[in-house]
Amino acid sequence: MSGRKRKLDSVSVEATTVKSSHTQDSPPAKTAALISRYFTGEEKSGSRLGEDFFNQPCISLAKAFLGKVLVRRLPDGTELRGRVVEAEAYLGGEDKASHSSGGKRTERNTAMFMKPGTIYVYQIYGIYLCMNISSQGEGAAVLLRSLEPLQGLEAMRELRSARRKENARLLKDKELCNGPSKLCQALDIQRGFDRRDLATDHEVWLEQGPESPTPETVVSAPRIGINYAGEWVSKPLRFYIQGNSCVSVVDKAAERASST
Repeated sequence: MSGRKRKLDSVSVEATTVKSSHTQDSPPAKTAALISRYFTGEEKSGSRLGEDFFNQPCISLAKAFLGKVLVRRLPDGTELRGRVVEAEAYLGGEDKASHSSGGKRTERNTAMFMKPGTIYVYQIYGIYLCMNISSQGEGAAVLLRSLEPLQGLEAMRELRSARRKENARLLKDKELCNGPSKLCQALDIQRGFDRRDLATDHEVWLEQGPESPTPETVVSAPRIGINYAGEWVSKPLRFYIQGNSCVSVVDKAAERASST
C-alpha cells in the first residue's frame, strides 16, 4: 500500500495450465477456460467464503488468503479465476506504510474502516489500480499482490493487452497477474468496486482453493515499495507461497531465514 511510491513489479514467473472441461457456467468454446495444475480430474468450483473468513486479524487474514481463489464474473457471464499466491498486511494506525497511518480517515481510504471483507480499491500513478480487503483492526487491510491464473486466461490476456501498446509482445501466462495492478487489469477490477463487500458481491468473490499451502511453504518477507515508512520498511508483512512461479518478487534472504 505504497501509494504513489509503489513500484510495479514485472519479475517473470511461469504458470502451468491445461484446458478445462465445460460446466454450466463456462464461457463458450471459443473462449475455453484454462486451469492450473492445482486442479486434478474434474474441475470443481470451491465454496464461496463468507464474512466469517474475513473477520480475523490483518496478518492472519493475509496468510489465510494464500491458496484461496479470487473469482471475477464479467458482464457477459465469463468467470475469471486466480489463486492468491502473494499478499501484504497493512495494520492500520500504527503502520507507517498504511494509508490509514495515524488513524487518518479520508474519502479515499474509507473502505479500510468498514467491516472486514470490504474491498478497498485505490489508484497509483494516476492510472493503475490496486485491490485490498479490510480485516479486523481499525483501518487495517490486506493488499492482494499476485495471483496464479486458473481460468479465463485468454480473457485476462485481452484485458491486459488493452492497456498496452499496440505492437507489444504477447504476454505469457506467468505475466498476467504477477503484480497488484496487473491482477486488477487482468480481472477488470475497476474503481467502482471500492467499498463493495467481497462476501456478498455478485461480480467478485473469494472461494476455497483446491489446496492450501503448508506453513513451511509460506515465506514472510518485507513489503515492496515502502521506503518512506521508517522502521516499517523491514517488517516481514508480505507473505507468499515459496516456489510458486507467479510470485511478483522472490526474497531469497527471507526464504533462507524461513528454512532454518
